[in-house]
Amino acid sequence: MCAHNKDLLKGYLRKRHSVTKLVVHLVFTTKYRRKLFDGYMIKQLRESFESACEKLECQLLEMDGEKDHVHLLVAYPPKLAISVMVNNLKSTSSRRLRMLNTHLTAQSKAGLMWSRSYFACSAGGATIETLKDYVNSQSTPD
Repeated sequence: MCAHNKDLLKGYLRKRHSVTKLVVHLVFTTKYRRKLFDGYMIKQLRESFESACEKLECQLLEMDGEKDHVHLLVAYPPKLAISVMVNNLKSTSSRRLRMLNTHLTAQSKAGLMWSRSYFACSAGGATIETLKDYVNSQSTPD
């Protein structure tokens, strides 16, 4: 592979039969939108998400949050379902945060930290309009 092509594929996941760059924007909210998190707990969550992503062969690109929710940008392989990733990220982060912050278990009888719902949106470098124009610009054979 020439040096020019290597530069073009920087940041892409290259496997034997595929080249991908799948990025998802995730938002998790606390149960009942309780304002549980402070800056220190957000840092603990980031460490927990990074650890879980490593095990799932994902990459946490960005993560930040407020008192009642967190935003994540995650690059993931095509074999991994987003729902599986979400369940893993929520369960491991909840377990770790409750272990490190014993006052959290008193917030809910069941000890649940996250709401069951989540937001997921694909995040790419190009807009839908740009992709549509590119696909339409392909020269159809006669």
